[in-house]
Amino acid sequence: MNDCQNKYYLKPNVALEALFDRWYAWSHLISPATAAMNVKDRHLKIMDSYIKNPKIHAAAVKKPEMLGGPFIDYDGKRVDEIKNLADQIRDKRARLLALADAVNELNELLLGHAKGYSLKTLYEKVPDILKGYVELYYDLNDQPNFRFFEALLYKSEFYDDSPQSIALQLVESDKQRSFVLSTPRLDDEHIIHAEIPFSHPIIDQLFKMKRTPGDYSEIKKILKIKPEQETLFDSFFTLKVPEKYEQYSGHGIRTRYFGHACVLVETNEISLLVDPVVSYDGYENDVPRFTTEHLPDQIDYVLITHNHQDHVLFETLLQLRHRIKHIVVPSSGKGNLQDPNLKLMFKNIGFDNIIELDDMESVELDRCVITSLPFLGEHCDLDVRSKQCVHVNLHNKYKVLFAADSQNIEPKLYEKVHAIVGNVDVLFLGMECDGAPLSWLYGPLLPKKADRDKDQSRRLAGSDCNEGMSIVNQFNPKDVFVYAMGLEPWLEFISSIRYTDESRPIVESNRLIEKCRAMGISAERLFGEKTIEYIDYLEYQEQSEAVSA
Repeated sequence: MNDCQNKYYLKPNVALEALFDRWYAWSHLISPATAAMNVKDRHLKIMDSYIKNPKIHAAAVKKPEMLGGPFIDYDGKRVDEIKNLADQIRDKRARLLALADAVNELNELLLGHAKGYSLKTLYEKVPDILKGYVELYYDLNDQPNFRFFEALLYKSEFYDDSPQSIALQLVESDKQRSFVLSTPRLDDEHIIHAEIPFSHPIIDQLFKMKRTPGDYSEIKKILKIKPEQETLFDSFFTLKVPEKYEQYSGHGIRTRYFGHACVLVETNEISLLVDPVVSYDGYENDVPRFTTEHLPDQIDYVLITHNHQDHVLFETLLQLRHRIKHIVVPSSGKGNLQDPNLKLMFKNIGFDNIIELDDMESVELDRCVITSLPFLGEHCDLDVRSKQCVHVNLHNKYKVLFAADSQNIEPKLYEKVHAIVGNVDVLFLGMECDGAPLSWLYGPLLPKKADRDKDQSRRLAGSDCNEGMSIVNQFNPKDVFVYAMGLEPWLEFISSIRYTDESRPIVESNRLIEKCRAMGISAERLFGEKTIEYIDYLEYQEQSEAVSA
């Protein structure tokens, strides 16, 4: 590549995978306490199982009903490499693993000795490496627990960005990547691994090149590309000028659906992006979709509804970081193990201007008000506060409610919310009403393994038809859009979902759509791309008349 004379663009189908010790990274691998528990009781357990029985894993990943399970997808091969990685993790993350052991020891201490009397004498029995990082407490039912001073943990030896790295590759098919959360990323001739932390500015510099040409040689130098990697690295770049993004200039509101729960809302003054999970461009596919090429140069507000892997996707967020002006996140439970703080997490991976909202708090702008509304359920009945539905009031006229995956198990809540915010024009709602069991996401954090019947009853589930219709009837929207719930083919790598017409989320969402239409409400289940534009005809007419005069 003649990098001395030309400025190059990054191809639109270059993907970034954020990795933690070669495992696909998500928010629970950033906060030190949850990272410790996941390394010990998820990553190492899966690797040890593969080392012992690789053929079982190879058979399991071929069964559709086992997709998303704890099985490594290397066809029973590369066992020595997995063993080597596990050994390295045990060696390099010894202190992190000691932290996990200390958390388990503290749970046993409280279970055995906290009987409703003062906890003062127990502080001396707290494991040494946890002393100064935890507060012991009772709830009002005399049940003992502890909370972390999470900000201190981020300043301690337990927060270490050396496990962080990025993997770069060309995505040339929606089916190219299998489910990523249960298989570590070993060396591959089609992937370049760069040992840099997520906060490194080179990530911004590199992904700016998807729209603005940059210095290829400088990027290559900073990423320490080896001579044998240059041919592959060269293939990531092009001289082809990308199409220029056309900023919305209409007099109304344009919403664009990008797949899953990701929606872009634009006026001629502001842009809002909800739960960024965005497909790649530059390869043939069967399903039309919007990509990063259809996002504005500056995204004024990114709105995060809750802290699950498919809503806080580093792969998209890190690529967009240089475009994001503000991130709005729900506040957390302040130190609960199962509820790591999103503001701290984003700050420590290089994001600025993070706005944290409590229930019913707002960001008030000149022509837009963003309000955090309560979000029920979908977190297995755990005390998780970092979740919000987002209410957006644009032009003091158009109101959009992003209800995310809220499970409306107590309709009285939204009755009270409606009394404050009123009706909405548009409702976006997730209806994954089955959901994975408690242990699928939170298993490594539990002091003891959940009984199977309890595990299966407590699920990461959204609203069914009746629960969803209660939201519809409460807020009286003109338009109802149900998310595709991970059905888009480019999301299988993170969602592992393969529904049929008989799957309960499809049946329930079909019922809701039929009921809405019978009431005269426009309703559909989204899939792929969708543009909806709401024109303020009166304002447009007044402006046109003023210009004519």
